[in-house]
This record gives sequence, C-alpha cells and structure tokens, in this order.
Amino acid sequence: MGRNDERDDANVSTKLTYLLIGGGIGAIIALLFAPKSGVELRGDIADATRKGIEKGKEAASQLQEVAGDYYEVGRDKASELYQTGREKATEIGGRAKAAAARTANPFSAAVEAGKEAYTQEKRRNEVKSISEGRPEWPVEDKANQNNENS
Repeated sequence: MGRNDERDDANVSTKLTYLLIGGGIGAIIALLFAPKSGVELRGDIADATRKGIEKGKEAASQLQEVAGDYYEVGRDKASELYQTGREKATEIGGRAKAAAARTANPFSAAVEAGKEAYTQEKRRNEVKSISEGRPEWPVEDKANQNNENS
C-alpha cells in the first residue's frame, strides 16, 4: 500500500513538472508567433517568465511538503524498527545467557560433585587410619602383660 502511494506522488510530481515545462514552451512559441510589437512581446515574455517562476516556486513548496511528510514517515518507521530490533536483541541476549547458564550448570555441578566425593573419601580414609592406629579398649599395660606371661 505504501508503494502505491509513493508511485502516485511520484506520478503527480512528474506530471506537474511536465505541465510546467510544456506550458512554458507553449507560451514562448505563442508569443514568438503572435503579431505584436517588440515592446508588447518583451512584456508578455516577462509576464510569462514571472508566472513560470511563481508556478515553479509553488511546485517546489508542494514537493518540499511531500518530502517533509516522507521524511517524518521514514523517521517514524526507522525509530520503530530500531526499537523492535533493540527489543529482539535484548530477548535473544537473555536467551543466550540462559542457554549458557544451563550449559555451564551441569559442568559446574559435576565439578562440585567431584570435589565433594574427594572430600568424603579423604575423611573416610582419615577416620580409618586413625581408628586402625589406636589400640582397642580396654588398653592393658604391656608391662602387666609381660609380668603375667612370665
């Protein structure tokens, strides 16, 4: 729909330009072939030139208005697209961070489980070595044992 509007506006401006050019050429030819004196002819040419300049200024102001409208629409669209792109980038960034966190968590969990298993095994071995190194209760004196054996 936007492209049809652009084509219509381009056609209008093109048609207006051709109309002005054709009108100017026609006026000049009519003045040259009209049976008038030199003074009248120069006055008519000056009038036609002033009218052409005025119409050109009008066409320029119309084109300026249309260009301003297109500028506003383009700026609004660019702003909308920028905002949409920014939101999508933020969303995708959040998804990427979440995916990275999910990927990193199993690795971190495995490392933590390995550390915990190492600590438990180390404690178990320490307890075992301590308990094997101590005599069982009741402790009898070696001297008493030697005396009884003799």
